[in-house]
Amino acid sequence: MNNETNPSHISRREMLARTGVVGAGLLASNLVLPGRAKAAAAPDILRVGLIGCGGRGTGAANQTLSVPNSYVRLAAMGDAHEDRLNQSFASLKKAHDDKVDVPDDRKFVGLDAYEKVFEHCDVVILATPPGFRPFHFEAAVKAGKHVFMEKPVCVDSYGARLVTEVAKMADEKKLKVVVGLQRRYQTSYREALKKVQEGVIGDIISGHVYWNGGAIWYRDRKPGQNEMQFQVYNWYHFNWLCGDHINEQHVHNIDVANWFIGANPTEASSGLGGRQVRNPEKPSEIYDHHAIEYRYPGGIMVSSQCRQINGSKGEVREEFHGTKGVLNLHPGFAEAKDYKGNVLWKFTGENPDPYQIEHNELHAAIREDKAVNNAYYGATSTFTAVLGRCSDYTGQPANWNEIWKLDYRTMPEKVTWDSKPPTMPGKDGQYLLPTPGQYKMKSTV
Repeated sequence: MNNETNPSHISRREMLARTGVVGAGLLASNLVLPGRAKAAAAPDILRVGLIGCGGRGTGAANQTLSVPNSYVRLAAMGDAHEDRLNQSFASLKKAHDDKVDVPDDRKFVGLDAYEKVFEHCDVVILATPPGFRPFHFEAAVKAGKHVFMEKPVCVDSYGARLVTEVAKMADEKKLKVVVGLQRRYQTSYREALKKVQEGVIGDIISGHVYWNGGAIWYRDRKPGQNEMQFQVYNWYHFNWLCGDHINEQHVHNIDVANWFIGANPTEASSGLGGRQVRNPEKPSEIYDHHAIEYRYPGGIMVSSQCRQINGSKGEVREEFHGTKGVLNLHPGFAEAKDYKGNVLWKFTGENPDPYQIEHNELHAAIREDKAVNNAYYGATSTFTAVLGRCSDYTGQPANWNEIWKLDYRTMPEKVTWDSKPPTMPGKDGQYLLPTPGQYKMKSTV
């Protein structure tokens, strides 16, 4: 176990250094890409490739094309499904017109589309289903591309280890990497962290993190789809592709816990979860609720809850208890109070869109050749979610070091439309639900 992943060897200062914050730094008009000759009047065009043209990929492309004062063009697009690519192209072309330069011969469809996009870009957006992320990230870095990749960055131990190794390769090549855990780029969260470091609530002793909301989308099987085509099309409902919603969605809040505590947990325990309300007419392999206790160095404990159940209370926030008071956070709010209810601090400044700031700072890092690599904490925070899922599924405590090194791999390295998925439906058309006491932590591919 190296120091990148072992929480007992990561100091608060080291963890904070890995945030890669470079400042809001809007791009000056006389900057050029590192390694290229300086233009007389304007910087070089920053060519962007989009891999994964769904809603989040299209949103990320819109944000990268909206970076102020940046000379940027969308130059290539790739997706497994042609209809998604065409919808994304039409939306981006309408919004940005001359910044979208993607002729038909730079639109690539299929599971191997990502390899072709690399030939036409300087920076790539990775927004395919999370199971593919470690392999696409590796290919992008080997191709010498700067990367914006959506969270989560993996679905299993193998993927977490791979992302960490590729992050080192990116550093060696001086490539810039930003991960879409946007709370790290939100002003209110950054200011709250400063206050915590200054001791506004004293030493953190416990925390609570929540992503409780309604049901997620479901895509019905299309006529003629084979099992692999259906699962990739409906990826959110298969663990080998999404890692369950504790991984795909709740990772945001889990990441905040690691960030503010300044360490990774040593163990996930007392995991509880299951499927209470998902519609059997829409077969799915994932749970609809999870509850985990994460144990951190120094005796700090964080309780984690997430659910996707319509009609339940919506709650997406983080809360940290210290020796002097309590800090409450959600995307539009940050406030610390003492235990008598007196306000110790409250964020009142401007709070710009963190989704946009991610791309502003990535472009600034590329143009100014400043170091930024979020892949390290992207891997550890995603693995923290995986660790919680392991405790849920097995009904046993999940030790960080043991699970990290385990041969636990659910995502195949190579997927084709003719491949057999790692999970298959039974005769009744339903997928076997991971059952505590029976689920085994081992490679399934």
